[in-house]
Amino acid sequence: MSEDVEREAMEYDVVIVGGGPSGLAAAIRLKQLAAAAGTEVTVAVLEKGSEVGAHILSGAVIDPKALNELIPDWKDKGAPITTPVKKDRFLMLGPQGQIELPVFAMPALMHNHGNYIASLANVCRWLATQAEELGVEIYPGFAASDLVYNADGSVKGVVVGVVGIAKDGHHKDDYQAGMELHGKYVFIGEGVRGSLAKVLQSKFNLCDDAEPQKFGIGLKEIWQVPDENFQKGLVEHSFGWPLKNDTGGGSFCYHFDDNYVAVGYVVHLNYKNPWISPFDEFQRFKHHPSIAQHLKGGRRIAYGARAITEGGWQSIPKLTFPGGALIGCSAGFVNVPRIKGSHNAMKSGMLAAEAAYEAIQAGRAGDELTAYPEAFKTSWVAKELRIVRNAKPLLSRFGTFLGGVFGMIEMHITSITGGFSFLGTLKHGKADYAYTGLAKDYAEIKYPKPDGVLSFDKLSSVFLSATNHEEDQPAHLKLKDPSVPIQVNLPKYGEPARLYCPAGVYEVLYDEAGQNPRFQINAQNCVHCKTCDIKDPSQNINWTTPEGGGGPNYPNM
Repeated sequence: MSEDVEREAMEYDVVIVGGGPSGLAAAIRLKQLAAAAGTEVTVAVLEKGSEVGAHILSGAVIDPKALNELIPDWKDKGAPITTPVKKDRFLMLGPQGQIELPVFAMPALMHNHGNYIASLANVCRWLATQAEELGVEIYPGFAASDLVYNADGSVKGVVVGVVGIAKDGHHKDDYQAGMELHGKYVFIGEGVRGSLAKVLQSKFNLCDDAEPQKFGIGLKEIWQVPDENFQKGLVEHSFGWPLKNDTGGGSFCYHFDDNYVAVGYVVHLNYKNPWISPFDEFQRFKHHPSIAQHLKGGRRIAYGARAITEGGWQSIPKLTFPGGALIGCSAGFVNVPRIKGSHNAMKSGMLAAEAAYEAIQAGRAGDELTAYPEAFKTSWVAKELRIVRNAKPLLSRFGTFLGGVFGMIEMHITSITGGFSFLGTLKHGKADYAYTGLAKDYAEIKYPKPDGVLSFDKLSSVFLSATNHEEDQPAHLKLKDPSVPIQVNLPKYGEPARLYCPAGVYEVLYDEAGQNPRFQINAQNCVHCKTCDIKDPSQNINWTTPEGGGGPNYPNM
């Protein structure tokens, strides 16, 4: 633990950190198993957002495979998944035109027939109600800030609810030391690049046999558009402009529910040019004629950003540690070519729940749930990820166009062979931050000013995310060495934090003479995307949890 403090403790059979798809699915499955056997199991779910769903952001086209298994009658129970995909489009964009690629020629796994467009945040809110009806205790606004260990080194639980610490470290009048939640097993479902998952991966060497995890940053807006531009059930993906061939990424545009259009952009974080601003690439992208037509006459009502795991099969860490397990995006189960992960996240939570329930009934606690990774290896999640395992490395090696072509051919073959590939399993090589090139080797990018109609600035965008943090608290964005941004990152890389951050958190400020640069962190703006923790070329930024309830409050993301 980070400090020696006396705290009250609550005991549970399973403590789950994170109220996302994996954590909620795990909680529901535990309660289902107990009810079917006529036994009892106590489960707590901790959510750092102000409510379940507040920090959930995804495209999202949802494959209902896992939900069908977990809650077969989800439609009758009013799940907010009501827009089936009616049309698939895939575009290659140039500066002014486009080429529509034939969807029928793509691997079957890329097709969206049978899937649904929805707000994953709202789906999680609904899952939370299902969990609570079964007796799961859900605690929103409780950030798990530290781990608690047993005498033998196994994970005992987590520390939650620490509040009232001022920026300078002193305890304010409303200080609370928090409490400990202990579990026979602890599930870590924090999402991408979670702060506790990082600690556990290091302490228990969970990533030693895996390739470096790969990431993208996904930026998303929701627009409400007039009837004449609304095509309910349309799913459109694109690649190409405005990114160059050597920078991976692409877009999504989904029409769903009440005249909503979810438009988003993903930039793979292994890009080399340090002058790239993913946010500004996204804003520029919306001016393309084939994208602008979807938004014409509409209004932007929401904005957010989130890192995405992209490493796939090769980058999955060891899933268990003494006393618990990694589930969902804390382990990295996103299928990059499909641009989907919620179904895999849910299934991983269900598999971990089944392993934990069996262990608890056998009277075990604090050991490794070896049945979970064994079940995962034979699951449809593993099969799906094995089939697409070489798509990301091929993009990294050959660029967007050739890498995409080779990836499609590869996925056709692996789909037919059940996962066999003549290429074997390609490696990713190195972490994303290590790809960042020197500023002197690239021309600075001059992005067009936002017009306030289709494109916008960062601060007005952050306003739409309803982001808020208690101002008088220690910055949750911690620099390992405060001198690095100005003395290292600025001269070598142009200090890319001010560019890759989608929320204006990082700035380099100068005096009136344009001299004496200083690095400023506007932690209040942080939308919890974790990109800084991933992409900082000096690996000098450590993202940690702020006080519970802080961050964005996404309504329909």
